[in-house]
Amino acid sequence: MTTTPASAAAAGRLLLIEDDDRIAGLIERALAAEGFTLHREPTGPRGLHAAVTDPYDLVILDLMLPDMDGLDVLHAIVEHDPGTRILVLSAIPDIATRVACLESGAADFLGKPFALAELVARIRARIRPPAAPTTDAISVGPVRLDLRHHRVEVPGRQSALSHREGVLLLHLMQHAGQTCSREQLLAQVWGIGFDPGSNLVDVAVRRLRAKLDHPDRIETVRHVGYRFAAN
Repeated sequence: MTTTPASAAAAGRLLLIEDDDRIAGLIERALAAEGFTLHREPTGPRGLHAAVTDPYDLVILDLMLPDMDGLDVLHAIVEHDPGTRILVLSAIPDIATRVACLESGAADFLGKPFALAELVARIRARIRPPAAPTTDAISVGPVRLDLRHHRVEVPGRQSALSHREGVLLLHLMQHAGQTCSREQLLAQVWGIGFDPGSNLVDVAVRRLRAKLDHPDRIETVRHVGYRFAAN
């Protein structure tokens, strides 16, 4: 089912992968009222096919699907296009599950049950264009971050980035030469206002380092956080 109000083009085009007809109906009506175009698929395989064949501003993914593990769907979408923004819905909102989804490339996580107003607010926040002034790329030394195509370029190669990797690298490059604490990165990049007791930041930094020209481009500041080398 696709809901397409007149103002949808201005709001955004969304894919909902949700097997529960009641929950899907509530979400469809709420988002239609807010001017979104919404296409819904009730199974993991069909949702995955839709996500990799059509462009969407955001994918809303139920984690507990009867025919395919939601995490497997998440991994497959991110592997196909690391820049895809995915908001995970889950009836198991424990910290370990949330961290696993964020580490796997999800842009956001919302536990069930949830308020529709919060869902709409999170969707708007995740598809909102960057605040002015905007730029297609940022460069620090030999490293160039292409914001439009979600990739990082260093001499001799370029690598695709997930949405989260792109946001993290952008934050570090915007603060090049400055130390960014783990708490700051959790708040600014993941939207987590507390320490989840995991190595979420460290894992993401390790992945980024593998895509740069040398690992020391992102320096470890012992017991504090990380710093992007300005030169």
